[in-house]
Amino acid sequence: MGPGELLDVLLAGGRRAERATHVRHLPGRDGTRADWPAWADADLVRGYRALGVERPWEHQVDAADAAWSGRHTVLATSTGSGKSLAFWLPALSAVRRGATGAVPDPGAIESVRRRPTVLYLSPTKALAADQLAGLERLLGAAGTRDVRVATCDGDTSRDERRWVREHADVVLTNPDFLHFALLPAHATWSRVLASLAFVVVDECHAFRGVFGAHVALVLRRLRRLAASYGASPVVVLASATTSDPAASAARLLGVPADEVHAVTADTSPAGRKTVVLWQPPELPGGDGPWASLLPAEDPWATVVAVPPRDDAARGDGATAEDAQTDPTAADGGQAGPRARPEGSGPLGTGERLVAVPQDRPRRTATAEVADLLADLVAAGARVLAFTRSRRGAESVAAATRDHLAAVDPTLPPLVSSYRGGYLPEERRALERAIRSGHLRALATTSALELGVDISGLDAVLIAGWPGTRVSLWQQAGRAGRAGADGLVVLVAREDPLDTYLVHHPEAALDAPVEATVFDPGNPYVLAPHLCAAAAERPLRADELDLFGPRALDLLTELTERGILRRRTSGWYWTHAEPASRMTDLRGAGGDPVRVVETATGRLLGTVDAASADAKVHPGAVYVHLGATYVVDALHLDDGVALATRRDVDHGTWASWITSTTVVDVEREVPWGPVTWCYGQVDVTTQVVGYQRRRIPDLQVLSTHELDLPARTLRTTAVWWTAPPEVLEAAGVTLEVAPGALHAAEHASIGLLPLLATCDRWDLGGLSTLVHPDTGHATVFVHDGHPGGAGFAERGFELGPVWLTATRDAIAACPCATGCPACVQSPKCGNGNEPLDKSGALRLLTTVLGHAADAAPS
Repeated sequence: MGPGELLDVLLAGGRRAERATHVRHLPGRDGTRADWPAWADADLVRGYRALGVERPWEHQVDAADAAWSGRHTVLATSTGSGKSLAFWLPALSAVRRGATGAVPDPGAIESVRRRPTVLYLSPTKALAADQLAGLERLLGAAGTRDVRVATCDGDTSRDERRWVREHADVVLTNPDFLHFALLPAHATWSRVLASLAFVVVDECHAFRGVFGAHVALVLRRLRRLAASYGASPVVVLASATTSDPAASAARLLGVPADEVHAVTADTSPAGRKTVVLWQPPELPGGDGPWASLLPAEDPWATVVAVPPRDDAARGDGATAEDAQTDPTAADGGQAGPRARPEGSGPLGTGERLVAVPQDRPRRTATAEVADLLADLVAAGARVLAFTRSRRGAESVAAATRDHLAAVDPTLPPLVSSYRGGYLPEERRALERAIRSGHLRALATTSALELGVDISGLDAVLIAGWPGTRVSLWQQAGRAGRAGADGLVVLVAREDPLDTYLVHHPEAALDAPVEATVFDPGNPYVLAPHLCAAAAERPLRADELDLFGPRALDLLTELTERGILRRRTSGWYWTHAEPASRMTDLRGAGGDPVRVVETATGRLLGTVDAASADAKVHPGAVYVHLGATYVVDALHLDDGVALATRRDVDHGTWASWITSTTVVDVEREVPWGPVTWCYGQVDVTTQVVGYQRRRIPDLQVLSTHELDLPARTLRTTAVWWTAPPEVLEAAGVTLEVAPGALHAAEHASIGLLPLLATCDRWDLGGLSTLVHPDTGHATVFVHDGHPGGAGFAERGFELGPVWLTATRDAIAACPCATGCPACVQSPKCGNGNEPLDKSGALRLLTTVLGHAADAAPS
């Protein structure tokens, strides 16, 4: 079935037509082939042809030629465009050519040469396992037995690691293993490092923010050690379509941008995609005893300013700064101005106001996606449904199976869930099943967003905005791979951000994708990697350029603090503990908690340490592949949760409290009545209880308290206070203040990455009407990493510049009440409520006025 037929299935003969807020048809394209390069290994070419690749695409040959010629190369093309061939063809050809040349002439000692080696790095173990399977298929089809390929990561046994070190030509691993195991023990990996010809960095757009900075420094350490063994590997990077991939790749490697060859023209075929923005329906009105007495609409639900008229003489006392412009409407791809009825505010205010009725509650995105998924499966389609959480993936899969059971008892087994925390063998089995057609649908988290090769899908459902346009198009790219047509449906959650996007398609579908942002020079990240580098091999002065201009100052500071020791030959690590333990690349906060079946001792899965309190507390319902378990006990010290298999009709929802406490005010600047501060804070989160809610109607069955320890993140923050007189001067009343402060917090977090070279996900924040440590209304923005990462400090140094950019971004946004471009956040824990755009604009303007008055003349 084509996208049009599948869309007809979803629209249910017009009964759901009003839910599709926008339909966009993206045209397909023809592919452009090229000849196999002359240098390509003939057996590998034969293997690719046996797998159906008669001739490669032009962009594959462009990237492969550049890599073979010795240039670092980044390939940034769409999902399913065949990036793997572009890096494996030159890498494996080099291995095979080297393997042939490594056979020595018994009479000539100079003929002994090392076999070339290849390191493949991916952000996830699942992707490395998928690439291993693909390589084995290719080498089997090629009939070659002289290329030895293996994965090696934290799950690899000691004996297997020894074999990899001694024999493997291609090692598939991840940056974490390099950081903690391979680089610190480089002497035992000397065979691999001395022969290193290629390094492949797959899905490199995933290396962003602080994580990206860590990976960039791990790659610098790898290149440094390889050079010490006489190797100079070519690095090939594969990325989703991102903004300026050459600059991002160069920053990741620590080389000038002109040394990276970027391939961005996608010459693979693409089928037509139909993209649908979808809003679930409003829920039926209440049926309680007072429901009939309530008005159908609250005439003063939300009050917004009326946009100015074209005529200059308005005569109502309102200024241009008071008025806000209306967003353009978009319906079926056509945009234009939307007329709004005029009104007038309370007598004597001089304001021109109009009431906009609030929407009634809508059906949840997960419930809606389960319905749509059931309809597509019943129609014979193969589908992925992306959800925002592990609970969402399990819920969508379970509800879909229930819907299908009422239609055909043979259909429910064709649907399953897929998420992180499953055992590796379970994930591999699910991937094989969806590829082969034994499964028609998977409800998944973003775990399947990255390059695991799953082709031939008819449709993708996305339950809620995934956070970035890069993620949106990565997930959408799973539909219609290999040149087939595909259907993509983005279903809005009951969240102002999602609601805005499905009614403003230009914001979701037409805006450019985000750049991959990270800063390898961040001293909070660089310092521990300099220590790790010195521990691996004394760090010489002539190597400092590799680590950037801040390296020398940081080394001097580390020496003065006794962390490193300076000698004429370089900087040395002289401590017993491994330097690599000074930092965690992902900031995971500890080893995962294992979920174990109480009766059998069987390992069910794992949960991140940071979220274990909320997901596997005593009494929690843990869902694994559709089976429900109830947690008996959580042993945090041992990292184990014990659970018993039990069929239940409810789920559990944890509740927690979060607080931000000022630990130390390190710097403080008075701006008149406003105080601008920087220092250390404790961000404390504690799970205090949970609710049992019946499924599917989510009726609360009971509430339970929990006695779990608080988790505290000691980090750095920048904050400012707004005493009552500042709020009053800004016209921000007590009713408006929470929304104004919250909107200012969101917009500040959104703008700081422009100044501090970080990612929005590296930051957190809090806004409160009265904070106990300041005594006033306060907005905090803090680093989301232990000890801080320098972002808040940078924000403090650029205070007026940062807040001016924040205010100007809000003022320039054409929306009336707030949107993702100004004050809404994709990661808000409060569902983007309350938010008051105009209040934030007035408040920031007032604060900046005090900052200007306090600035030295």
